[in-house]
Amino acid sequence: MLPSLYISHGSPMLALEPGASGPALRRLAAELPRPKAIVLVSAHWQSADLQVASHPAPATWHDFGGFPPALFAVQYPAPGEPALAARIVELLAEHGMAASLDPERPFDHGAWVPLSLMYPDADIPVVQVSLPSALGPSGLTALGQALGTLREEGILIIGSGSITHNLGELDWRAAPENAEPWALAFREWIIEKLAANDEAALHDYRRQAPFASRNHPSDEHLLPLYVARGAGGTFNVAHKGWTLGALGMDIYRFG
Repeated sequence: MLPSLYISHGSPMLALEPGASGPALRRLAAELPRPKAIVLVSAHWQSADLQVASHPAPATWHDFGGFPPALFAVQYPAPGEPALAARIVELLAEHGMAASLDPERPFDHGAWVPLSLMYPDADIPVVQVSLPSALGPSGLTALGQALGTLREEGILIIGSGSITHNLGELDWRAAPENAEPWALAFREWIIEKLAANDEAALHDYRRQAPFASRNHPSDEHLLPLYVARGAGGTFNVAHKGWTLGALGMDIYRFG
């Protein structure tokens, strides 16, 4: 059975400058059985209600600005899978979660950037599921639990975000091995609670984790972690890393 993954996708420039994350993602993909399909929840598709992308050939959306032309030239032409999208809507309904199909949604960079490093041939079908942030950690854990049954069918579940994400405090001169103490403290608290399977603390991270608001002024980049955890099993750290002093690049594996 495939695990579920939480991937810190960092800056969109990761696609062109993969640093240590690129080799880590390639190794992880090589270690896993080839997925029949990938179901991915990205921090960059927040929604009021649950939606499932159903376009058979989603476009590559360059949902950012201010980067070099080479980045806007990158394409990730992986197919969608409308039949799987429809099944996901039915599966979620069985778990008491209403969802609808979105036939137009393209791949945002939270999807195509890490996938371009893991599966550069873009030949595995990908279905994105939206991130209804209002569900919070507990509701998104339940979403992950519902999606987790797909793992038995050889489908890889990915939550794509960032373990720390305060863009206002990045240090553009920081070496890759340098990290701010407040960012380190938060990351280590999360790892400790994941390893202990302390769901109550993880769901209450805003009050309990050190420097929670400083690391996540808004929580959309952490919330995909709860989907991945809910979908998977035993926790393992697949990769630890930093960029720009305060942007965590960790990759976690569940199962």
